[in-house]
Amino acid sequence: MSEETTPTEDLSGWTEVLTPHRGWLDFRLGELWRYRDLIFRFFRRDFVASYKQTILGPLWFVIPPVLTTLIFTVVFGRIGRIRTNGQPDFLFFMLGVTAWSYFAACLNKSATTFTSNAGVFGKVYFPRLVMPLSTILTNLVTFAIQFGVFLLFAAYYWWRGAPIEPNWRIVILPILLIHMAALGLGVGCIVCALTTRFRDFAYMVTFGTQLWMYASCVVYPLSQISKEWRWVFIMNPMVPIIEGLRFAFLGGGMVEIWHLAVSAALTAVLLFVGLVMFSRAEKTFMDTV
Repeated sequence: MSEETTPTEDLSGWTEVLTPHRGWLDFRLGELWRYRDLIFRFFRRDFVASYKQTILGPLWFVIPPVLTTLIFTVVFGRIGRIRTNGQPDFLFFMLGVTAWSYFAACLNKSATTFTSNAGVFGKVYFPRLVMPLSTILTNLVTFAIQFGVFLLFAAYYWWRGAPIEPNWRIVILPILLIHMAALGLGVGCIVCALTTRFRDFAYMVTFGTQLWMYASCVVYPLSQISKEWRWVFIMNPMVPIIEGLRFAFLGGGMVEIWHLAVSAALTAVLLFVGLVMFSRAEKTFMDTV
């Protein structure tokens, strides 16, 4: 009579064994590398489907930031007469809008990971972080297109003799992009985890993002803030990023090393908290979404 094999002894024939997450820090980030093909497949799907079956097609990558910049230039530049440190109003606002659009897109897409993909998550297993990471790549392509348009406008203004002074600090652009993506992912994961139990956050995130924009020096420079309150704005991680981009590409902006260090530290904390909350929520979110 042959001896029965226990389930634990019969696992050698499987290529993958799924076990429940254990512990607060069990992020299983190594799985993301194994599922990298899936990340790029979702990225390609989202990018191709973004403006499919539209009349203007890829122009929709450019139209929103340009129109928003024109409105800001008229309202805040011409009517509000906000000083932009001697930089052309259009370039000042467009750079802020372009950077903010990338961050806001990363945040908003990450915040709806569980609710918008519940149908997929309920049918097949894959690391849930695949979804927000794929949207970050999609948003990065959109940012590249919009930033390229900004560079064309900047070249035109420079050719016309505008006071634009790009400098060697433009090399920090990739670092600032990673910084914005990490911040958007961290805050988005926090909101995503909370949304599984409190649907109010789904309605608050869009409104809250708009309010956050007006506190992030998108439509005014940090130099316009009084010195006694300036430290409060520096505690907003997006302020040093936007000011750093303006300093690098336009030659004007108030940013110091410690500003960026504070921003990076806060981003790291938010990203860590977001990953912890996301990891905890993904165990039971199908029961509540």
